[in-house]
Amino acid sequence: MANVVNAERVTVQYGTRLVLDEISLGVSAGDVVGVVGRNGSGKTTLLRILTGADEPDSGRVVRTATASIGYLHQADDFSADATVRDVIVGGEADHVWAADSWTRALVEHLLGAVDLDTAVEKLSGGERRRTALVALMLGGHDLLVLDEPTNHLDVEAVDWLARHLRALQDRGTAMLVVSHDRWFLDAVCSRVWEVHDGVVDAYDGGYAAYVLARAERGRQAAQVAARRKNLLRKELAWLRRGPPARTSKPKFRIEAANTLIADEPPPRDRLELEQFSLTRLGKDVFDLTAVSVRLGGRTLIEDLSWSIGPGDRIGLIGVNGTGKTTLLRLLTGDQEPDSGRIKRGRTLAIGHLSQTVVEQPTAERVLDLITRERRVTQVASGREVTATSLLEDFGFTGERLTARVGDLSGGERRRLQLLRLLVGEPNVLLLDEPTNDLDIDTLTVVEDYLDSWPGTLIVVSHDRYFLERVCDVTYALLGDGQCVLLPGGVDQYLALRHAAEQAADRNQPSFEPTSPASAADGLTAGEARQARKDLARIEGQIAKVERRIAQLHQQMAENASDYGRLADLQHQLTAATDEQAELEESWLTTAESLG
Repeated sequence: MANVVNAERVTVQYGTRLVLDEISLGVSAGDVVGVVGRNGSGKTTLLRILTGADEPDSGRVVRTATASIGYLHQADDFSADATVRDVIVGGEADHVWAADSWTRALVEHLLGAVDLDTAVEKLSGGERRRTALVALMLGGHDLLVLDEPTNHLDVEAVDWLARHLRALQDRGTAMLVVSHDRWFLDAVCSRVWEVHDGVVDAYDGGYAAYVLARAERGRQAAQVAARRKNLLRKELAWLRRGPPARTSKPKFRIEAANTLIADEPPPRDRLELEQFSLTRLGKDVFDLTAVSVRLGGRTLIEDLSWSIGPGDRIGLIGVNGTGKTTLLRLLTGDQEPDSGRIKRGRTLAIGHLSQTVVEQPTAERVLDLITRERRVTQVASGREVTATSLLEDFGFTGERLTARVGDLSGGERRRLQLLRLLVGEPNVLLLDEPTNDLDIDTLTVVEDYLDSWPGTLIVVSHDRYFLERVCDVTYALLGDGQCVLLPGGVDQYLALRHAAEQAADRNQPSFEPTSPASAADGLTAGEARQARKDLARIEGQIAKVERRIAQLHQQMAENASDYGRLADLQHQLTAATDEQAELEESWLTTAESLG
């Protein structure tokens, strides 16, 4: 296949730090390369060098003269007055762009709930991300560079995107993909590049094949640290013992893999953990009886009766807006149900990781902050883990151990937030999108820690690899108020959603583009106009609340040593975030009424 871009002996250095050291590699038509490595290892630098956004200090990069390169950044740069229609189809009318089945499928699956004449500045973060993704894939590029393309996408959308990218690959499109979603990497990639210590190691196959090859290299190389190798062996064992869909890609060296994991035990002993959990929690954790929650005339949860016991490890999935976060808030007591009751065990110590990165004392140093809370943490086996060891596992090494919290990046603050939660030794963990901003190595450490963590675990995540890895059962909120058990896990959920879509398609007329005034199914023109006015009003209220939350965060940072003032500010922040959640649910309800 023809090469799209080649790098020859490329070196990049920032100050005294060597980021890339004489790297030589290339991307050909049809290649789909997953780029992995710890945060700060040089992944983004490598992508910017290959695409021409930056120049190397030495070496050279050769790109095919006629090749078109599209780059999906983590932050978009849309024009302030542009509409969604302008961004994705150059302002074309519905009857023009919808005539192409490829374009129509992209728009329907990723932007089906968005009015194309909406200004992009009024979109939510997730909608802006989807808009940028659609625009990129409709650009006819020879090389797509995708930086965290699955951010803000639910499980169903990620599955659809993987299939769509494979179709693009069949057309000869090359791709470079940076993602912490390991299922997605395994589903779409034909090769993996691992960026570390100034070098790039190349592996054939998807993520599962990469884990196998990397584990073999670790076994053969005596200098590889014992702990890192053990983590890889455990993950490889889980991959090989899992469903066939997860192990179908690495067709080579199967005997070597079987030898490598022959004596590797299962990731966790469920019976031992449940017994240990019972001693910490007692027999009761959560008992929900006929619980219902309604918001803006819409039922999120209806007549739910559910008993959650000690040691249960539950994954919770569903499309955005079905009430997953609401359910977690019900369990913590931050929100009360409209009807029914929730009984909580007397000995619960709940650790709740929300999607919001919580403000932390900016002037304090990382090591001091963790050791002040707990110097030693005990796991179920009785092994004691020091705060310093945990910090190093979570990527805080060298000078980052003594860095001030205020100097950390967003991803580092997220890691610190999760670590502070874990060292508190809760016996119930509620994790809302815990994989956000975490690199794959850190996710592996978190999974290893959770393997020996005794307690009740409930995880809300769109990362199906993480869900399958740490949870024993899967439940889904399907959008009709019901919470159902899925013995078949995520695959069963996707099959249910696909069947529901097919049933809806059979009961609806074929696709006919509509004008904004008639977009709302069942609404009169006047009702649709009023709904759009309500959306604008709610968006204004959300903006005001977000400004108030930002001001409260600033005030909390300024009063870090005044605990009385901090308590008052925290109370105000809780009320503001509750109001924000209600407004966002109202916005969602109103937007759905418009179709």
